Amino acid sequence: MLELLGLLSFGPDGWGDEIAQGALLTIELALTTLPVGIAIGLAVALAKDSHSPLLRGLGNFYTTIFRGLPELLTLFIVYYGGQMLFTRVAGYFFEDAHIEVNQFVAGVVALGLVLGAFSSEVLLAAIRSVPRGQKEAASALGLPRWRVFRLVTFPQLWRVALPGLSNNWMVLLKDTSLVSVIAISDLMRETAIAVGVTKQPFFFYLVACLIYLVFSAASSAVFVHLEARASRGFKRVGGH
Repeated sequence: MLELLGLLSFGPDGWGDEIAQGALLTIELALTTLPVGIAIGLAVALAKDSHSPLLRGLGNFYTTIFRGLPELLTLFIVYYGGQMLFTRVAGYFFEDAHIEVNQFVAGVVALGLVLGAFSSEVLLAAIRSVPRGQKEAASALGLPRWRVFRLVTFPQLWRVALPGLSNNWMVLLKDTSLVSVIAISDLMRETAIAVGVTKQPFFFYLVACLIYLVFSAASSAVFVHLEARASRGFKRVGGH
């Protein structure tokens, strides 16, 4: 047992440095993707809630595509398809041009697109939960629609959306493991390298499992705190 724990030591004789760096990169990827996905989700939710049939159709098309595609396939399309697209465009201006897409950026874009699709449904429900009378009263005061959203709808929707967004965050944390297939040195990739060198798959994958569980537990605590703060001043109906 002590020999196995020694494999997690920091320095040239252990894998603690690599595992810690991979865990840090996993959190960085998730935290970078979160605002991107929520921004996309909010834009799509507003499109689906608009009076324009075109915008509603585009919003529904987007969510249908990215909720239906496997996350891994979306990642491959963004990474390899992005390289092909940028290389072809650059070829019109520079001979023999070849563009390499940064793996981290590709991961953020791919996971952000998926997160945006699922978050749009959560945010759309939250937008529609705001009483219509409040919006009509604000419009009656002469406020333009964008100010009604900013002053009336936007401050209230987060309280309703937080539980759903917290679930999406948990899914995002797990989905970050997919980026290891495009050679990002995240937790799963560093774990797989350690397994290949040490031939100790059960031990290192158990360590990775425990790290993900710590991330999830910490995230749950943060979202419970955020939901409590967002619900201050609101009476819980049917609660104890």
